[in-house]
Amino acid sequence: MNTIEKALIHGLFVHIHHNIDKVIDFKQFKTLNDRVNKVWPGALLVGPDANDDAAVFRVPGIKGMFVGKMESHCSPCVPRPYDAAATGAGGAMRDVVAMGARPMFLMDFIGTRPLDRDVIVGPCGFAGKCTCGKCRVMKSSDRLNIMIRGVRDMCAQMGVFVIGGGLSTSFTDIVPAVVVAVFGKLMTKKPLTKPAKKAGDKIILIGQTNNDGNDTLFRAGLADVMRPAVALFKEEKAVMEAALAAFATGKIRACSDLGAAGIGAAVCESARYGGLGARVDLSKVPVKAKSISPEEILICETQGRFIVQTAAKDADAVVAAARKKVKHVQVIGEITADDKEVFVYGDKPVAVIPNRPSKAVLAALRKM
Repeated sequence: MNTIEKALIHGLFVHIHHNIDKVIDFKQFKTLNDRVNKVWPGALLVGPDANDDAAVFRVPGIKGMFVGKMESHCSPCVPRPYDAAATGAGGAMRDVVAMGARPMFLMDFIGTRPLDRDVIVGPCGFAGKCTCGKCRVMKSSDRLNIMIRGVRDMCAQMGVFVIGGGLSTSFTDIVPAVVVAVFGKLMTKKPLTKPAKKAGDKIILIGQTNNDGNDTLFRAGLADVMRPAVALFKEEKAVMEAALAAFATGKIRACSDLGAAGIGAAVCESARYGGLGARVDLSKVPVKAKSISPEEILICETQGRFIVQTAAKDADAVVAAARKKVKHVQVIGEITADDKEVFVYGDKPVAVIPNRPSKAVLAALRKM
């Protein structure tokens, strides 16, 4: 394994973000929901046991289907509270969109230190003392309002109501709690889901990739400086409209939001959950940075992106529909009948990720 393969396999099979089912017994929720289903038959369509981007449900007596997602962006709020709060809100909205819905309502919760306490905002925030000269010391109340502005500005851009939330000022940890829940209305005839559906389907990327959000690379020692994801406002709106335009063709078979570990995680999870493989040419990915490596294209967590899958015969129609809303839409690969995901950059191999890494590999990666 090369270093980027180790980083991505660790993220997909070891890191808690992608493996929450290994620490939480989702069977408890499945048992509960099966019981509640006797009271409200057919109300829950996609629940937590599905391990998809968001939940999908019906409200008895109301026509249509609805989507909900909760997401946190706590640690990134230490160095960059505004962008982190905004990307947390935007990320939850993209998860809702990825199921085929338009986001409409948001609730937020923020937990922070007492309002009169000093906090360090910047690269040294986790250390509790600035040694870089670039951090700012401010009151917890000032940081709180910066985070609130981040959520507000994303909602304003996306046309989403803030309908409520909660606040606690009793937190003692350096890291604040920033949690958002987003709800929307399904715009497609049935929910879109993450698993790949058929070998030969084309993988289409909507949105540009940059070299920000390099957390996975940083943890793997492939980046000297952690660059948290930058909040994208106009881009988020344009890409959402492009995704909804693609959905309106009725030709989308699978959809994924690009969150942690970026293209790598979105493609690998979709293919693996569908019992299939994939091949992606990273040189086809629309990029924003003037200088960006294949590894950064593969794994960076740039905001404002979706991956959709469609039959090969429908790819041109889907790309054309999305391009009416945003310029950067490109076929970057296809689903295969293999048991692994292969990432190349033109003729150069970048990473091969197996759907079932060996126990020895996983044991070694747990020591990272």
